[in-house]
Amino acid sequence: MVAPALLLLLALPAGAWRGLGLPRRSCVQCCRPAWPPAAPGPGAHVSDGDPWARLPLLRPTIDISILKGEKGEAGVRGHSGRSGKEGPPGSRGLRGRKGQKGQAGLPGAQCTRAYAAFSVGRREGLHSADALQAVTFDMELVNLDGAFDLASGRFLCTAPGVYFLSLNVHTWNYKETYLHIMRNARAAAVLYAQPSERSVMQAQSLLLPLAAGDSVWVRMFQRDRDNAIFGERGDLYITFSGHLVKPDAEL
Repeated sequence: MVAPALLLLLALPAGAWRGLGLPRRSCVQCCRPAWPPAAPGPGAHVSDGDPWARLPLLRPTIDISILKGEKGEAGVRGHSGRSGKEGPPGSRGLRGRKGQKGQAGLPGAQCTRAYAAFSVGRREGLHSADALQAVTFDMELVNLDGAFDLASGRFLCTAPGVYFLSLNVHTWNYKETYLHIMRNARAAAVLYAQPSERSVMQAQSLLLPLAAGDSVWVRMFQRDRDNAIFGERGDLYITFSGHLVKPDAEL
C-alpha cells in the first residue's frame, strides 16, 4: 500500500502539494562542500559574505622535468637516401669585386716577322732567239737576302705567303711583245702587245701565293712574229718587282 501511495503523490501537480497540509521544513545541507570550490562563471553573482569568494584560484600543475629520464645513446646511422632530382638553376648572383692586379709575366720571345722583296731591271733591249727564252736582268734595285739571281732571272721563295708581282716593259716598234710571268714551270700571267708603229709602256701585275722553294721568273714566248722588248743604256724601261704581302703564318 505504501508504494502506490508514493506514486500517487509524485503524480500530483506542484500546486496541489500546498493543499495537502504537509509540514514545510527548510533545506539543510547534508554533505561537505567540494574542495577546492569551482570558480564562479562569468555571469554568476558572488556575495561578499561568501567565504569562498576571497580564496585564490589554484590550478594544479605537474613538473614534467622530474619525470624526464636520462638521455640515451645515439643509434646506428641509417643508410643514405637516394639523390634527389636536380633543381632549376638559380638566379645570377651579384657581380663580385674586382680582384687585385696580378704580377707581370716573364718576357716573351721576340716577335719575328717574315720579309721578302726584290726589284730588278734590264737596261738592254732583248730579241727572242728561241721559242721559249728566260729574261735575265743586269740591275739590282732591291734584293733582300739575295733571293733574286740576276744571271738566271729567278726569285727563289724562302718565306711562304702571298706575294705581289709586277712586270713593266717598253714595246719595240713594229714588233710583237709576248711575255709570261712564270711560277716554276707554269705561266701565271701574260703581258702582250700587238705590233705597232708606236712603242708604248706595258705593265702586268698580280697577287700570287708562293710556297717555300717556288721560283718566279719572266719568259719570252716567240710565235711566227719577231718578239722583242725595247731598252737602252741611258734609261731603265724593263723592271720586274715583287714583295711579300702576308706570310702563311698570318693567314
